[in-house]
Amino acid sequence: MTAFRAGMTRVLGLLMIVVSLALAAGCVLVFTKWLPNDVARYDDYRATHRCPAGSTPTAWWEDCLREVELTVVDTVVKTGGKSTEYRATVDGERFQGELAFGDPGPLLNTLRAGDRTVGTVWRGDIVALTKDGVRQKTSDEPRDEPQMIAAVGVGLGLLAVLGLVFGTVRLLAPRHLGRFTWKGSGKGLLVTSLVATFGVGLPAVWLGFPWQLVAPAIVAVVLGAGALLLNRTRASGPAMPGAG
Repeated sequence: MTAFRAGMTRVLGLLMIVVSLALAAGCVLVFTKWLPNDVARYDDYRATHRCPAGSTPTAWWEDCLREVELTVVDTVVKTGGKSTEYRATVDGERFQGELAFGDPGPLLNTLRAGDRTVGTVWRGDIVALTKDGVRQKTSDEPRDEPQMIAAVGVGLGLLAVLGLVFGTVRLLAPRHLGRFTWKGSGKGLLVTSLVATFGVGLPAVWLGFPWQLVAPAIVAVVLGAGALLLNRTRASGPAMPGAG
């Protein structure tokens, strides 16, 4: 029975290592693809200009801001419950479809079917909707929020390290896990990593901190909290072999 449990522990450890490698790949993609592409897209959007007055678009994708007339077909404003949904279905000469929004105001919750609006188009996306001087950004408008993207990347990296360490211990020493169990320190380290990711990332977005500071801040929080957690676990005594 003990040999069987050790074998299952090794299998679980191997699975944890495989998952941690996938998380590590996600972390790399965040910092090499998602983050730089998002920053570059926002910089391009901020530097763009309106399309030349009187020009006729040759394609829907244009590297300039163009205004098009749109008619509201339907709107959905759903707040509360398990999910929220803010969208408008519009129809125009060159665009028919749904626009997603991050919140109901200041324009979406006032729109009614048949309303005539003006959509601002950039690179094939409607980035804003305007009616009677009231303008609201759509979810497709580039935003200057790289802090949360960096936080997600760091969070994936931390989870990858956590899975790799715990998986390796289970694979190499299945009968001597010590504190490297779910009850010993795994649960606390996992929660700490998630809380640090969002607890640092979101305020960094709200306060406009440089995204370059997000990664070291999250790592510092996790290292400090992790050291306290491991010391507390050590003081309470070693976990039973093979536990958790």
